[in-house]
Amino acid sequence: MSTHLQASLFDQADRLELGTLAAVERTELGSGAWIDVLTGWLTGADALFEHLAAEVPWRAERRTMYDQVVDVPRLLAFYGAFDPLPHPVLDEARDALSAHYAAELGEPFTTAGLCYYRDGRDSVAWHGDRIGRGAREDTMVAILSVGTPRDLLLRPVGGGSTVRRPLGHGDLIVMGGSCQRTWEHCVPKTARATGPRISVQFRPHGVR
Repeated sequence: MSTHLQASLFDQADRLELGTLAAVERTELGSGAWIDVLTGWLTGADALFEHLAAEVPWRAERRTMYDQVVDVPRLLAFYGAFDPLPHPVLDEARDALSAHYAAELGEPFTTAGLCYYRDGRDSVAWHGDRIGRGAREDTMVAILSVGTPRDLLLRPVGGGSTVRRPLGHGDLIVMGGSCQRTWEHCVPKTARATGPRISVQFRPHGVR
């Protein structure tokens, strides 16, 4: 499956390459939550987008909401701890993240969930990754974004000021500390003309 991607003028590298995680910038959100952001962590990210769009076995899901069965407004894929990832650079990214955050996280990132936002109509509602240990323990979720940037919004549980981060073309965000319990995040729909984006979410065992 492929959707037209407007390539970035700043991401014309001939090969995929990860930068150093020493350059991440941390923002303390409050209540023990924080985010690390690194713009352009992966160079050559547009080539990775094209590979993932074409090669990943994407699936459409339907879920029950408000007594109705509706289409999930994005395509999904999931790779467990022992599943081969769909591109070697994702193995490199997971290993690099596990090494960089070893002292804080205390365990490796093991799984990878992928979301394919085909256009501005695709989205994900406000939520925290609270299935499993994320509901009661501090943890981390690292997201590598390729394709056209889309806004990731964060807000405190119960409401409050919103933090907005546009992510795409190889950008990285890591949500850590109590972020999954005390904050929520979403990718809202947009009426603006926008190209497709794929997010790769690396998580430790038992966090979804």
